[in-house]
Amino acid sequence: MERHQLGRLWPVSALSLGGGGLGEVWGETTFEECVATVHAAVAAGINLLDLAPRYGDGKAEEVVGAAFDGRLPDGVRVTSKCNLGELPPAEIEPTLRRSIEGSLQRLRLSTLDLFFLHSNVVPDSVHRARWAEAAARMTLYQTFVDHVRPVFEKLVAEGLIGAWGLTGIGHPDTIIRLLGEVPAPAAVQCIANLLDSPGGLKFFDGSAKPREIIAAARAHGVGVMGIRAVQAGALTSALDRPLPPDHSEMRDYARAAGFRRLAAELGTTPAALAHRYALSLGVDTVVLGVKNRRELAECVAAAEAGPLSAELIARIDEVVAAG
Repeated sequence: MERHQLGRLWPVSALSLGGGGLGEVWGETTFEECVATVHAAVAAGINLLDLAPRYGDGKAEEVVGAAFDGRLPDGVRVTSKCNLGELPPAEIEPTLRRSIEGSLQRLRLSTLDLFFLHSNVVPDSVHRARWAEAAARMTLYQTFVDHVRPVFEKLVAEGLIGAWGLTGIGHPDTIIRLLGEVPAPAAVQCIANLLDSPGGLKFFDGSAKPREIIAAARAHGVGVMGIRAVQAGALTSALDRPLPPDHSEMRDYARAAGFRRLAAELGTTPAALAHRYALSLGVDTVVLGVKNRRELAECVAAAEAGPLSAELIARIDEVVAAG
């Protein structure tokens, strides 16, 4: 599989295996099928496994622990994450350490290659108060600068983590600001789909600005991991879990009706076409949300087909805009 340099870190495969599918966030599967999917991903050339305790209450990390029993194949690396919310400063370091230690225990490893803040970084307490339903997912910019980032740097110096990054689904202008500061994150995870939609992860007004975030990361030498290539299923043939009609993913699924028709016209699946579109956005790797080997194989085939032409991207953009 093609590889790209992940910022200042190491070469990463064009696809990474995410833990959402392994943790049954995106529909039902079995532990045994997930283990087999991890082995198949590595055999296909995937060298980064993107995990978190929240994926199936630790299940995704347990899958990887069982798959390799603490002995990762050469060149294969793992990430994990922690959602802090807005904790009192004295609780930040202990919380991060507990999260890392729990992940390492499930993974049967002694260090994480990359560790992400899974909170939405937002500008201030006024913003947090306006989005009260998501306040537990938000960390204030000043809290991050004064208390979280120094702990991340300390954990890197100790060797407990190899590097740290941001999940770039918070307030977009705040994320762009952090990408330009020193020390900068080693990597950022940002939305990479043809709708430019974070779906149910959007807790701010205005555009999510994912392409501006990608450009800012590039400008500052920060690695870019594209997430939500199929927007939580909205860019596939059919959603694989029941959702209320007014759910953001259902609205995005409706928006993508013309895209699905175009995929059928081209003789491909919406998921394959969506992954190829994501691979065309200038990210270093696209994180997959697959839950079985069949879904994995479709994504690997899409990566082998390569990015889309400028003409086809323009056609997709036109269809989406019209829909």
